Amino acid sequence: MFIDRLYQQKPCVFSIEIFPPKQTANLEKLYHTLSEMSKLNPDFISVTYGAGGKNLGASTCEIASHIQNDLHINALAHLTCVGATPQSICASLDELHKAGVHNILALRGDANPDLPFSKEYPHASDLAAAITARGGFHIAGACYPEGHVESQTLSEDIENLKKKVEAGVSQLITQLFFDNIHYYRFLNLARKKGIRIPVSAGVMPIVSRSQIERTVALSSASLPPQFTKMISRWQDDEQGLYEAGIEYAINQLRDLINSGADGVHLYAMNRSAVASRVYEGIQDLL
Repeated sequence: MFIDRLYQQKPCVFSIEIFPPKQTANLEKLYHTLSEMSKLNPDFISVTYGAGGKNLGASTCEIASHIQNDLHINALAHLTCVGATPQSICASLDELHKAGVHNILALRGDANPDLPFSKEYPHASDLAAAITARGGFHIAGACYPEGHVESQTLSEDIENLKKKVEAGVSQLITQLFFDNIHYYRFLNLARKKGIRIPVSAGVMPIVSRSQIERTVALSSASLPPQFTKMISRWQDDEQGLYEAGIEYAINQLRDLINSGADGVHLYAMNRSAVASRVYEGIQDLL
């Protein structure tokens, strides 16, 4: 099923994101995690293209195929175009199509000195246009409630987002955020600009100290007072932070669902126990 159809069938779509292991030897561990996550009945599971821009496309396809064909859950495979050529993109699309994976999250990918920007696909919208021209895939795109780090303003970023939609993107997933006001403001501006496609709100539970600096640095998400207060209170209490982080994410998600979000997307960081705890706190609304 093309994932955008789910938004026509449900008031709020629930999805989870996972990432490929760095070593293929750890695939069985990930498959056990996915088996546990499947019990939460997610509408789809997305698989990232690999941390730090490393080419893990084959692994991404393998995992997405397992989700789609063995677990019978809709899989959304991330595909980046940093350093890509028409030949490499064509090969990736061939591989995904052969594996029965027909939903793609089209991304430019993070800047990487080892992978210069592609001349053919300098932006995610260019990749989306190429996938649209080929046909046979549903295309999702990323959006940024606080604006992309390379955009001067949120308004400029939304204008760029319109180009993705015009190129064939029919569903959006946001970057993580910790203050829902940013999502509501972004969505209001996007709708005013004529972007009417479904937008899933991305939320990541922060449950360990190691996540704090790394996650905030990578996402550039601003931190509301209630979040920094939580971190200050529990940063030296491992179990306390775990519980507080889950509670914060649940409260954030409940507010989003109750406010009519098209979908909620859980950045679970391959932690099935965290995903289960969060799901328990929102399943009555789903």
